[in-house]
Amino acid sequence: MGDQADWMSQLCPQLWDVPLHHLSIPGSHDTMTYCLNRKSRISRASSWLLHLLGRVVPFITGPVVMKWSVTQTLDVTQQLDAGVRYLDLRIAHAPEGSTRNLCFVHMMYTKALVEDTLTEIAEWLQSHPREVVILACRNFEGMTCELHDYLAGCIVNIFGDMLCPSGEVPTLRQLWAREQQVIVSYEDEATVSRYDQLWPAIPYWWGNAVKTDVLLRFLETMKGQGRPDGLFVAGINITENLCYILLHPVDSLEEMTRRSLPLMTEWVCAQQPGQSPQCTNIIAGDFVDADGFVSKVISLNCKLLSP
Repeated sequence: MGDQADWMSQLCPQLWDVPLHHLSIPGSHDTMTYCLNRKSRISRASSWLLHLLGRVVPFITGPVVMKWSVTQTLDVTQQLDAGVRYLDLRIAHAPEGSTRNLCFVHMMYTKALVEDTLTEIAEWLQSHPREVVILACRNFEGMTCELHDYLAGCIVNIFGDMLCPSGEVPTLRQLWAREQQVIVSYEDEATVSRYDQLWPAIPYWWGNAVKTDVLLRFLETMKGQGRPDGLFVAGINITENLCYILLHPVDSLEEMTRRSLPLMTEWVCAQQPGQSPQCTNIIAGDFVDADGFVSKVISLNCKLLSP
């Protein structure tokens, strides 16, 4: 997977002048869940039933919830090395956290802190000066206006001149000329209005489906309605609900995802980047190390080359 660590810089020069929203870009869904463990605390946004089970039978609930919360096995540096260029960062302030300790969340809180993770990404980018990442900051459970300002300040301080300010979606050539490597989309409109460095939320097509065929029908329906104007994500992640989890306690999200891979892979390989209404842009999935997902998304860019 390491040979994809610099895939953007290795793209055919014909693609250097294509805006990022017309390229095919691999992404990871719920990027930070690889660091959850059985002792991770259930998030306050999870259902009351989950909290009740967590109190009554914690030795069962923790492991079961973890099996359905973890969506990635590669850590963030490994994901970047593998070629992932869209990171889905679900950020939260855990109830017992100190004033400024922001973590990540997906049914459970991570021990990994946001500031440390952003620093890790910045250090990776310094070693790969022609690679560009899109960071989607989302969720914001338990965050106040002051915490939003603190997080925005961290982003500006850590990435500095690497940040591409909000505006027209750039091409790789433009970003390289400006020595910019980071686009940060931020799902809180009030904060975006105060910081030029933050882009508005990037639309994410989320099928909210347990069955693969239902998810793919949803994505085809969305394509039929026409792609958004800017950057956007087609999520090929299947989604469990609490009822499904309780009825399938020995199953896991990873096993369910790997069973769905043949159909998912077929759909990915049929996609086309570009500017026409039915084109895709960022394609994000769970367990991005599986079945050559990243390389298949990257290879779609070959369809943009003139014969």
